[in-house]
Amino acid sequence: MKYLLALLLMTGTAQAEPLRMAFSAEPYPPFTYKSSSGDWTGFEVELGQKICTAMGSDCELSPTGWSGIIPSLTSGKVDFILGSMSITEDRDKVIDFSAPYYDSAAVYIGRDDMDFADEGDLDGKILAVQASTTHATYARQQLGDSGATVRIYDQHEQMNRDLQAGRVDVILADEIASLSFLERDDAQGFKALAEAPKNPIFGQGIGVGLRDGDAKLQASMNDAIASVIADGTCAQLSQKYFGINICAD
Repeated sequence: MKYLLALLLMTGTAQAEPLRMAFSAEPYPPFTYKSSSGDWTGFEVELGQKICTAMGSDCELSPTGWSGIIPSLTSGKVDFILGSMSITEDRDKVIDFSAPYYDSAAVYIGRDDMDFADEGDLDGKILAVQASTTHATYARQQLGDSGATVRIYDQHEQMNRDLQAGRVDVILADEIASLSFLERDDAQGFKALAEAPKNPIFGQGIGVGLRDGDAKLQASMNDAIASVIADGTCAQLSQKYFGINICAD
């Protein structure tokens, strides 16, 4: 009887449900994207798996459309969001967050010969932002009088392509996410033109999104994030994908 009970306990442990990790189903290289084999990879995919390991769990990857990613969390379809989500006041009213694991400025990207020093030079320009991001919110709330025509895109790579083709003049995006684009051979002639002014809309760093009130997972997540930062795991992955350390101190 004791042997049977021990076996059942061991079986239950082995069959524990993995944590379902949500990130944008729209590729966001080098954070999340599909490799040539068709498998999801990237800085945040690998980091999420390391964080799950630090919590003693497996990660089940759950790519989710960005516009529906918070509803997927609040409805219980996924357990957490690890996908370059800024910690903002509006989001914090709906979900909880972990401690930040990286931070990045918002920058304007355009041709390197463009006369663009700050937002005063947006007049007459076509500006691209990605939907359901802090950059789109900022453009809607702060740039209405700038004279720019704002275009909303579902995917970051669509903005890159239209910038290269001359269909838009400037992109407002995450600085770190833009590094991989600017380093590409076909992106020669483009650069970060200026940094957007600091604004609460951009949030307080990038954190893991958690269901409101899930204090146990939040505590475990914070411990795991601190662990992968302290032991150098985060820095190693950052160097692999960006060539610099973007991880929080």
